[in-house]
Amino acid sequence: MMSINKGKEIAGGSSRPTPAGAGADQQSPPALSRYVSQKRRDWNTFGQYLKNQRPPVELSLCNANHVLDFLRYLDQFGKTKVHLQGCMFFGQPEPPGPCTCPLKQAWGSLDALIGRLRAAYEENGGLPETNPFASGSIRVYLREVRDSQAKARGIPYKKKKKKKSPLKSNEDTSSFTVQQS
Repeated sequence: MMSINKGKEIAGGSSRPTPAGAGADQQSPPALSRYVSQKRRDWNTFGQYLKNQRPPVELSLCNANHVLDFLRYLDQFGKTKVHLQGCMFFGQPEPPGPCTCPLKQAWGSLDALIGRLRAAYEENGGLPETNPFASGSIRVYLREVRDSQAKARGIPYKKKKKKKSPLKSNEDTSSFTVQQS
């Protein structure tokens, strides 16, 4: 199958010969990292979500409630089975059979998404003080999602502990003292 871009590259090409040593790499912008590409895609998706609201919501008027609605909207595209309390598999890490419980976005995916959108908001001119992705209600929502998914799977969430840096003893610093004569 032929790529649509392939024809554009040929049509947009120059009829002038390329100087020796000047490859196509110099003409194209540097490749974006996976994180930057995902952040841009997430930002565009959120912007489109706001435009599709009735009535459309301007980004400058966006608040934490719009972000929460967006996160709930994304659940319909989730791939993580979250057992309901009435389900016979509730609390089982590896259920032995299928059930009708809903698929939702995994907590880790939502947490990473909010991190990217929080950064994108400020990179696109938003002030940190007004960042709706940094709202306390977003943190509370993410914590509730994390806890409910952990209970539904029967796997408690354990926060990773930060490694402590070893403290220097007084003996190490004694070689730096100045001797007076």
